[in-house]
Amino acid sequence: MEKGDRGGLLSAGGILSIIVGVLEAVAGGFLIASVLLTSGEWELALPLVPRFGDFGVISFDPTPVLIAGIVVLVLGILAISGGVSALKRSSFGLAIVGALCAFLPVNILGLLALIFVSLGSSEFRAEET
Repeated sequence: MEKGDRGGLLSAGGILSIIVGVLEAVAGGFLIASVLLTSGEWELALPLVPRFGDFGVISFDPTPVLIAGIVVLVLGILAISGGVSALKRSSFGLAIVGALCAFLPVNILGLLALIFVSLGSSEFRAEET
């Protein structure tokens, strides 16, 4: 394989990993922010800012939501770094871990990223020679 020739499967898998990773990072950040904004200690003391702490009748323990947000954020960061690694053809291990992290929330784009990166493993071996 020539140096300028880019494989389609591995590039597609890397791009899909990055897309899913960004979506995961945004979702994880949203979960973390929602827990922090609904807790009374983090509310701003400005007079015109609405208070989010007492918006519902049902109260819940925010700890599992915070933990889930952190886990989803970390999965997103790993998926993004794996996608970049797949595009650069630098580390197959990181690329496959990134695609797996993109698949863990069980979505079709993550599954496609995992399949494409797995099928493009020969492109990493071609870059080493």
